[in-house]
Amino acid sequence: MRTRILILATTAALLLADNPGPGRKYSTLERIQEVHLAAVHEARMEFAKLRKTLPVSGVYNDYRAVLHVHAEDADHTKGTRAEVLRAAKATGVSVVMFTDHRGPKPETWSGMREGVLFIPGSEDDHQLRYPHPSGDLHFLSHLEELPHANAEGFQGTEIYNRHTDAKDEKAFDEYFRAAIRNPVEWASLVKRQKSYPDELFSAGTDYLPDFMAIWDRESAIHVFTGIAANDAHQNQIYNDVTFDPYEVSFRNVSTHILARELSDSAIRESLRAGRAYVSHDWLCDPTGFTFVAGNNNGIYDMGDRVPMLPRTRLIADLPVAADIRIIRKGVVVSQSNAAQIDYSPSEPGAYRLEAWLPADGEMRPWIYTNSIYLEPATPRVPPPAGISPSVDVRKDIAYVEGAPADEGKHKLDLYLPKDRHGFPVLIFIHGGSWRSGDRSNYPALGNRFAMAGLGVVVPSYRLMPGAPHPAQIEDATAAVEWVVRNIGQHGGDPKRIYLSGHSAGGHLAAYAGLDRRFWPNLKGVLPLSGVYDVSPLPAFPADKVDGSPLHRVAAGAPPFLITYCQNDYPSLPAEARKFHASLLAAGVSSQLVYVPGKNHITEIADVWQADDPTAAAILAFVKAHP
Repeated sequence: MRTRILILATTAALLLADNPGPGRKYSTLERIQEVHLAAVHEARMEFAKLRKTLPVSGVYNDYRAVLHVHAEDADHTKGTRAEVLRAAKATGVSVVMFTDHRGPKPETWSGMREGVLFIPGSEDDHQLRYPHPSGDLHFLSHLEELPHANAEGFQGTEIYNRHTDAKDEKAFDEYFRAAIRNPVEWASLVKRQKSYPDELFSAGTDYLPDFMAIWDRESAIHVFTGIAANDAHQNQIYNDVTFDPYEVSFRNVSTHILARELSDSAIRESLRAGRAYVSHDWLCDPTGFTFVAGNNNGIYDMGDRVPMLPRTRLIADLPVAADIRIIRKGVVVSQSNAAQIDYSPSEPGAYRLEAWLPADGEMRPWIYTNSIYLEPATPRVPPPAGISPSVDVRKDIAYVEGAPADEGKHKLDLYLPKDRHGFPVLIFIHGGSWRSGDRSNYPALGNRFAMAGLGVVVPSYRLMPGAPHPAQIEDATAAVEWVVRNIGQHGGDPKRIYLSGHSAGGHLAAYAGLDRRFWPNLKGVLPLSGVYDVSPLPAFPADKVDGSPLHRVAAGAPPFLITYCQNDYPSLPAEARKFHASLLAAGVSSQLVYVPGKNHITEIADVWQADDPTAAAILAFVKAHP
């Protein structure tokens, strides 16, 4: 085993700072006594036992990252890159962001290695820098030496730094110097380090108020991403006892990055956007934690700008109960001692969250999130009211006979390219949670696609609760039957039908699109932010009709285009991914499209715009499946 000489001048970096923080009861010297280490360990085991597995929802995956990591393969007094990789795999770290002094060095790893993404960077002049041809990432570092830091040109800052939190450990420094000279005390310290490596390493963990004040100041005016600095070196070794092993350092604190995929570009994009939170993972695994804003438009994540519509709420779910605090401008505006908090803000601003856990009679910091930005809602640009001279509109055509009371909902409208014949046909089924909505709301959509050469059919259908399930499925199916039988009389090609719908309409389109009767006529099925498993919903009792498209997937179905958007409703991205995977498993062609920059409402409300990504995806799909 290697033997490295510990320079006594650096022993202050062994444990975390002595500055008392909120909820702190014991000094670091008291915390490192075995009775306190054992008590904290017991609390950690209790958290692990109590924590719940939360469902995965939303657009992003949660990737554990460690930033400000040093490895010097040529310097045998420090850790190596191979040791970093082993520690990352052992601790569930997905991203390692190196910071060579005055780097990055040519030999520093970049890209994927054994499932871990490595990003090379540099630490110089109180900044972390991660160069890239598309633009470097810059984070302020060691704010204790920059009390009046100028944040211009930086994308964020360290809100916790392991080394900073250790610098004023004077009492422990003196104790450590004495312990080195005392074989009995040294043996006791080594025994505690081996028995309680995480608790000992974290004994001085503190809240850094000066860091938080700088961060809050900047975050109030723009996205300014808060990150954790592990400042990991693995160089604090004496007589073959390592006091700062990478594995313990990586478990101690990490930056959780919310990204759609594990790639260099996705991780950088999320760090720029503030889609991240800092967690002292050693205390409790935060996996499944969410902090979002929600309103009728959709769900918004950390870093997002949110229109303050009526009933906008800030919601957090945690895997274990904690002291949860929602903070605006450094002031706690809502607090809860539970595993969830639900707060209705009354004014715009940057809102972030902290969560603290009790251990050994103290409150220990656990989670710090980046901000969600609430802004006054601005009026939307309405679609044009008129219809293009090149579009022929035919309204209120009955597609099925029913009770007189349902007559208004058993009709459809046509938007047809004028003076053309044999054109492809797009059926669009509206959304509204199966309880609201009508064909009369979609002239802009009909006009948009008719101008592009498609015949557009927009049916209404009976709504809940007056017409319970399966009335909606029956009507959607009847509307498709009408199109197959009659669209030729209006110039459309009954063999080139594309069946689409949004939200609840996406559910109905997917259901009808998996009806074998229609397969000879369907060129494609395009559900947009739909619901594909309705079995958990009370409105869809299985004793009537199994209304879940997920349960109807079969080989031979027409090609699918499935979309979900950045600020969709909570479960819809996961439903889209699951339905897409089920189609592929059955051998059905399926394309999964993510729509950035849109919420659940604007995904369909903006299709009339010339540069709309959803409209572009639909037209590209039609072109690819003639």
